[in-house]
Amino acid sequence: MRVLSVVTRMNVGGPAQIVTSLRDHLDAGRYAQLLVTGVLDDGEEDWFRLRGHGRDEPGTITVPSLGRSIAPHRDALAYLHLRRVIAALRPDIVHTHTAKAGLLGRTAAIHEGVPGIVHTFHGHLLEGYFRPTISHGLARLERRLAQRTSRLLVVGARVRDELVAAGIGTPERYVVLPPGVVVPEVTERTQARASLGLDAEEPVVAFIGRLAGVKRPDRFLAVAEAVTATHPRTVFLIAGGGTPQQVAKLRAGSSAADVRFLGWVEDVAAVYAAADVVALTSDNEGMPVSLIEAGMCGTACVATDVGSVAEVVLDGHTGRVVPVGVEPVARAVRELLDQPARRAAMGEAAERYTRATFSIERMVTAVANVYDELDQ
Repeated sequence: MRVLSVVTRMNVGGPAQIVTSLRDHLDAGRYAQLLVTGVLDDGEEDWFRLRGHGRDEPGTITVPSLGRSIAPHRDALAYLHLRRVIAALRPDIVHTHTAKAGLLGRTAAIHEGVPGIVHTFHGHLLEGYFRPTISHGLARLERRLAQRTSRLLVVGARVRDELVAAGIGTPERYVVLPPGVVVPEVTERTQARASLGLDAEEPVVAFIGRLAGVKRPDRFLAVAEAVTATHPRTVFLIAGGGTPQQVAKLRAGSSAADVRFLGWVEDVAAVYAAADVVALTSDNEGMPVSLIEAGMCGTACVATDVGSVAEVVLDGHTGRVVPVGVEPVARAVRELLDQPARRAAMGEAAERYTRATFSIERMVTAVANVYDELDQ
């Protein structure tokens, strides 16, 4: 079965990890896979480079005009390029990931008569990304494309429910498919802290992710200030990258707390192991892989209640899920810093839960079942 996967760009994050896992673990004897991807934005880290893959390796096609930003002329070129690729390869299934690739790739697949069209929603752009007029326009496009998409995969039940409430597809067309995540090689805590220049005893709170507006790293800095007022020895780590302007603006606002910008970290498991708490402060999410990885490393998390976060962090059991805002996050972080025994128990529960729920094998089997069903 010829499967053509299309993803807007392979920047460090959940979609790139999931696409790579499918590419590496689906049975090569049953599925011939090709990947089409675009280019990175400024300040984004290349997944291929960080994970030792190459963009020029067999099975990867780069479309230079395909990128995250809305750019009508470049988007039109990307659409035409995708149509040419699909016409030449004649795939049995086109499987798109992320919003731009989903819009352009599915439209190209429809016009080229591809029999099986699958799209994975790793989240959605209905709020937190664009001004309302653009968001409403994207929702209209998604509603039309959903009618022509064979299967809609979605990383969590709450994300599915939000999409259905917006009129994007019907419940029976969706398959809820949590991400499959490779279990990180867990670093010993003392060694992890030493590698990051941290004291063995000081409290550490970490933020892992892109420094994009919707991730609200500025809210993390405000949380750092609020926690520092009562826990002055706490160190706050930011592991992730952005444009020089984003980083400079965040650095300028971090003077009241001990905040350390690590940039993109190749051994991110060391950050999870070094942290007492991992905090996610986003306005919008799908199902954050960073929270899954933190859980697999045995680290308790505090996260805002957005997207399908509550399907990763079980509130009160593996961490805390709180309303969006500085004070709810800060209060939960203080609570866990003050209760080391409870924090440790949550970390142990998180490790058991995430390793059982978000296995690579479960995700790959579910995707293979979708492909096989469409091939009947």
